[in-house]
Amino acid sequence: MDLMRAFDSLEWIDAAAVAALLVLWQGLSWWIEHPGKSRPSVTVLMSEYRREWMRVMVTREPRIFDAQVMMSLRQGTSFFASTCLLAMGGLLALIGNVDPLLGVAEGIAQVATPAVVVQLKLALVLFLLGNAFLKFVWANRVFGYCSVMMGAVPNDPDDPQAVPRAAKAAELNIRGAMNFNRGLRSMYFALGAVAWLAGPLPLLVAVAMTVWLVWSREFASIPRSIILEGTGK
Repeated sequence: MDLMRAFDSLEWIDAAAVAALLVLWQGLSWWIEHPGKSRPSVTVLMSEYRREWMRVMVTREPRIFDAQVMMSLRQGTSFFASTCLLAMGGLLALIGNVDPLLGVAEGIAQVATPAVVVQLKLALVLFLLGNAFLKFVWANRVFGYCSVMMGAVPNDPDDPQAVPRAAKAAELNIRGAMNFNRGLRSMYFALGAVAWLAGPLPLLVAVAMTVWLVWSREFASIPRSIILEGTGK
């Protein structure tokens, strides 16, 4: 019943703003992971370097450096997963008692906002953070699979299993990184979704800014230019 009242209190522009967030979030993710050959994303460019990393690892002796890098990657996913859990816990507590937030929301939007509507808006943020948490957890696990596969690569580069297992490790590394990046994008859009508390128009502005931020870092950033130096792309 409360949920129905929340939907009745919202306008068509609210639905349009939320739909824009969800469509752009997923559409941008697909574009980043499947860019055109003429303008590859940082994610795609780094995938090739991850494959090269595993090819080099076959002949590296000892492989302590590789193990340290993998440990760093797993620590990063663990940190962000823990951060998401903390944020989700705070949001759940806030959803259970939105009274302190009602005055702030009304002051920004200049209209009275029912508590159930504020709860619904916070639920969108919670959904995005929950998705980010799941992506980070899965990325951590896939990086673990990659670590085991790297450990299974024979020390002898001439062993017939060395190169195939290193190639498998590379693909697992790429999948782990892809899920990690998906988790980061979900966190970015979760931050943008907070703007819905101020109304649908601020949400649309926040979504546009988030899309620009994520797109520019993947397709127009200085690190991307550095990665591309000398590649001829």
